[in-house]
Order: sequence, then C-alpha cells, then structure tokens
Amino acid sequence: MSASHRRSRDVPALVAAARKGDPRAVARLITLVESGDDLLPEVAAALAPYTGKAQVIGLTGSPGVGKSTTTNELVRALRAEGHRVGVLAVDPSSPFTGGAILGDRVRMQDHATDPGVYIRSMSSRGHLGGLAAATPQAVRVLEGAGCDVVLVETVGVGQAEVEVASLADTTIVLLAPGMGDAIQAVKAGILEIADVFVVNKADRDGADATYHDIQGMIGLGERAPGQWRPQVVRAVAARGQGIDDILTAVQKHRAWLVEHGELRRRRESRAAAEVEAIALGTLRERLGSIRAGTALRDAAVRVASGETDPYTAAAALVASLP
Repeated sequence: MSASHRRSRDVPALVAAARKGDPRAVARLITLVESGDDLLPEVAAALAPYTGKAQVIGLTGSPGVGKSTTTNELVRALRAEGHRVGVLAVDPSSPFTGGAILGDRVRMQDHATDPGVYIRSMSSRGHLGGLAAATPQAVRVLEGAGCDVVLVETVGVGQAEVEVASLADTTIVLLAPGMGDAIQAVKAGILEIADVFVVNKADRDGADATYHDIQGMIGLGERAPGQWRPQVVRAVAARGQGIDDILTAVQKHRAWLVEHGELRRRRESRAAAEVEAIALGTLRERLGSIRAGTALRDAAVRVASGETDPYTAAAALVASLP
C-alpha cells in the first residue's frame, strides 16, 4: 500500500480520536491545516458534520493590554461552567524560522494538564490582520474535536488586526489606560468591529477616563433601532476581576445575535469567505502552471506591444485554465 493511501486511511482515525478528546490527534489535524496538506479536503469533509455549533469569541487589542491574561482567565471561568474550550493564540512569526514564538502558550500553562482545554499557538507567518491564514480551518478542527467555545486571540499588531471580526461570533476589544487606545480605536475603525470593549488594568490611573472616552465614542455612533450597542466592561484580569462581567456581556451579545438572525448571517458570511479563499487558492495554483509555461509570457508580450489590453488578455488566460 502506498504512503498516500496509508495517510488517507489515517484521516477517519484521526478525526475519531479528536472527537474523543485526544490532544495528539487534534494537533496533527491542525498541523495538516497549517501546512496546507493535500489531505485537507478529506479532513474538512470528515469534520463537516461536527462543525458550526461552537461559540467563537475573538479577542484583539494592542500589544500589552493583557490579551493573554484575559484569555487565561476566561478559560478558567468557562471551564468552571462546564464548557470544553479551545484556544487559538496567534503569535508573531519568528523572523528566522517562520514559526510561532509561543509566548501566549507559555502564559497559559495553568490549563496545560486540563483535558477539557486545548491550546494551540499558530504563527501569523506574515499574514496581515492579526490572524494566521489557516485560522478559520483550525477553528473547524476545534469545533469537530468537541469544543463548544473557541477563543481566538490575535497577534496584537495594532491598527491592522480587524480581521478577527469576520471570524468570530463575538469580538472583544481590550483597551488599557495610558496607552492612547481611545485614539487608536478611532484611527483603526475598531469601534466598528467591537461587540464588547474591555477596559483592562482598570485599577490604574486613567481607567475611568478611558472608560468614559469609549462610552462617548459609542454614543456618537449612528445605529438603527434594535442594532447592537457595544458593551463596555472594566476588568483587572491579572486578579481575575471583571471576568464574569465580560462573559455576561458576551452572552448578552449572543442572545441578541440569535434574536435578530445575525448569528446565522455572520456564520454564512464566514463560510462564504472560506469558500472564496479556497477557490482563489485553487486558481492561483492553476495560474502557477500557466506561469511555468508560455501562455502568460505570450500574453504579456501582446499587452506590452499594444496588440491587446490587459483585461482581454486576462480573460483569455482565465478561459484557458486547466
């Protein structure tokens, strides 16, 4: 039996083991996702019946606001409620290996021996938006592995990290006093992506001013009747304070999502983005085969000489895709 056939036969066994909570099986599945393995379509098909049920919560904010500490405490509180929790902590890439620096996973060692928690650090690998390109599929793996809550913590790159809003059911934006976050929120458009604001390190000077600045900006926003108004919560995550208030705000938002049909809309939008990304990836592969031949070069020669225009040439190139 060939190696490819043996590996293909491994997929049902891996998914079955992941469903039983085997962390090694979950790790192997996410590794297949991250590496873009050719077994990925088979993995996705095997996981499909078990996905789409978990609550996906995104956490974002500038570096130093306490994202990892807050995530750690949220895991503790969710486990106390009996939830099985998955965490995807997107870390900066090493400039040498391209791998995750693993800072977040080190800071979450409190839950390392808990079989009801799965924590995975993923490398951003230069992907903009604060997430790794493989994050949506990794969320599906954790859903398939039985996690009913998945926390996605972004890399913490500041104004670029708004992509998490398209992945999560609820997006939490963390702020801290003394870091100019209120101004950054205006610049980055974070006001539009946040469902819940958390003013962390609320025991510091300036916390009240930050709280009121965010409330003021929310008040200036225009909303249709019944539209969600972002909640603002104070917390001191390092002491475990305010964590219950964060979860209450998240559950309030989830109830609103369900009541207004927004949860279904967000998930359908998320699925559409996934399908589009996969389709575009397939097209890039096919274009790569053309690039290796003469068709693209011939088209470039005709465009450069004025014989044809780039749109006509591109349409002909796409029509010739295998």
